[in-house]
Parts: sequence; structure tokens; C-alpha cells
Amino acid sequence: MRLVIQRVLGAEVKVGGETVGRCGQGYMVLCGAENGDTASDVSYCVEKTAFLRVFEDENGKMNRSILDIGGSVLAISQFTLLGDARHGRRPSFDQAERPEAAKTLYEAYCEGLRAHNIPVECGIFGADMKVTLTNDGPVTILMDSRKGF
Repeated sequence: MRLVIQRVLGAEVKVGGETVGRCGQGYMVLCGAENGDTASDVSYCVEKTAFLRVFEDENGKMNRSILDIGGSVLAISQFTLLGDARHGRRPSFDQAERPEAAKTLYEAYCEGLRAHNIPVECGIFGADMKVTLTNDGPVTILMDSRKGF
């Protein structure tokens, strides 16, 4: 599972001009499932997201988690995170999980965060979404349950 975690002051997602999800201070997370991802990949990403320390403490150091600040999450499914653009000019999405399985993994990720008492709102899986956000920092973290970056 691959994530792009952006620290935000707020974020919102619209589908067809209507707001379907939003968050205040916290994270806007783009979430993509890879072929072969399992519950173990989801758990890894949930734990990393919940306990990632990228919010400033009283000394201005990134030392607090989303749990520490009482933040919220806007999670957006995004298969294009698995795009491989190393060859040619058009990315290959062969490594992206099939939609049915990807939706289940994405929903499990959101539920895992909720199990940590983190408020989570979502986009609509597979929809054409318009996302707006106010980056805080900006702070952007790349996470992949199979790679060490």
C-alpha cells in the first residue's frame, strides 16, 4: 500500500460539485493499493499514519502525532500512486490492485484509523474527485508498506 500524507490545516473533496468529505487540522492522505497487498500492509500503514510525529511540540520540533493534536484525516483513494512512469511517456498501472480488492483495502485503512479514534472522512472510491487543501509547512511524507522510502 502506498500513501502520500500531507500535513494540512484543512482539506475538502467534492464530487459533482458537492462536498463529500473534509477535515480540519491533520492529514490529507492519498491512498493506493498495490497488487498483492494484504491486511498486514494495511495495518503497517494505519500504525505509521496514526503515530507519525510531524506536528510541532512546544519547542517547535516535529514531535507530536495526529493523536497528540486531536487532528482529523481526509483519505482519498488514488490508484495513480501505483503508476510506473520509468519507461515511455504514459504510465503503466499494472501494479495497481483491482478495483474491488483496492476498495476493500482502502476502506480497511480508513476503519483502522477510526479504531484509533481518529476522525476520518473519505472521498468516493472510483469517482472523479476535486480535492482542495491548505498545506501546513508544507510537510509531505511518502509511505509504502513494501519499500523503505
